[in-house]
Formats: sequence, structure tokens, C-alpha cells
Amino acid sequence: MKSILLRLILLLPLHCLAQAPEANLQKLGIELPSLQTPLGSYVAVVKVDHLLYLSGKGPLQTNGQYIKGKLGKDLSIESGYQAARLTAINQLAVLKNELGDLRRVKRIIKVNGFVNSEGSFYDHPKVMDGFSDLLVQVFGEKGKHARTALGVAALPLNMAVEVEMIVEVE
Repeated sequence: MKSILLRLILLLPLHCLAQAPEANLQKLGIELPSLQTPLGSYVAVVKVDHLLYLSGKGPLQTNGQYIKGKLGKDLSIESGYQAARLTAINQLAVLKNELGDLRRVKRIIKVNGFVNSEGSFYDHPKVMDGFSDLLVQVFGEKGKHARTALGVAALPLNMAVEVEMIVEVE
């Protein structure tokens, strides 16, 4: 019996570390930005039962400017990847604001990514990996999700990407 209790006590801190998304953000050197006002007549998030539906966000930088341009013309895949990663940071700020504690995230369910791209650009999934990779770094297994990555002719303010997501919470 003591052996079982000792194992549980030793494993508890590992379990807590695995479930500490805000500590993971800190390890990655990421500070969540303050929220910006939506660009139109909508809200940033809607809660229905145990699901949060996050409106589309783009790669808004700390200087108040979006990363702009078309993939395949103005931006490289790596630049698009970084824009998608920044968009994930902005969506995490929405989650933190809504939940107070990111440990309340039970699972990232679905990510819909829209990539501002030229008609001949076909690497949308590589761009959207910037968003997905960060969610897995922050949430581990809970961050793995279903995803759509689409190319579009234009996005608001010529931003490089726009991403919406659905999150299950406790």
C-alpha cells in the first residue's frame, strides 16, 4: 500500500506539469497580449454548454499592425508559419480572458485556418502548422485537433492568415 501511495505522490507533480499550459507558455517565452476590440459587429467568443467558439483572429503584432500580404507572392511559407503562430498566441489570449485559467481547456476540438494566398499557392497546411504546433506545445495531447486549412483570395485588412477555433472546456 505504501508503495502505491509513494508512486502516486511522485507522479502527481509530473501530471500537474503536463497540465500547466501557462507554465508551458512561460517556458516558450510567450506573454499573452491584451485583447483588441473586434473589427466588426461580433464578439470574440461564444460559449455553448462546454464548448467555446472563437471568432476568427489574425496575426496582430504588439505594435498594433497585422502581418499582411499574400502567401506565394509577398510572404514565404516560413513567414506564413510565424503569422499563424502569432495568431495562435492571440487566440490563447482570448481563451485566457474567457476562462481565467488555461488549465480549464479540456481539448482543442477544431481549427479553421484561412490563408491569404495566390491562386498557385498550395502549401496552406505548412502555414497552418504554425498555429497547430503551438497549441500542441502549450496543451500537449489536449492541443491536438481536427483542422481545415484553406486558401482564400483576400482577408480583412490584407492580413496573412485568419483562424477560428472550437474548444471544449471543463
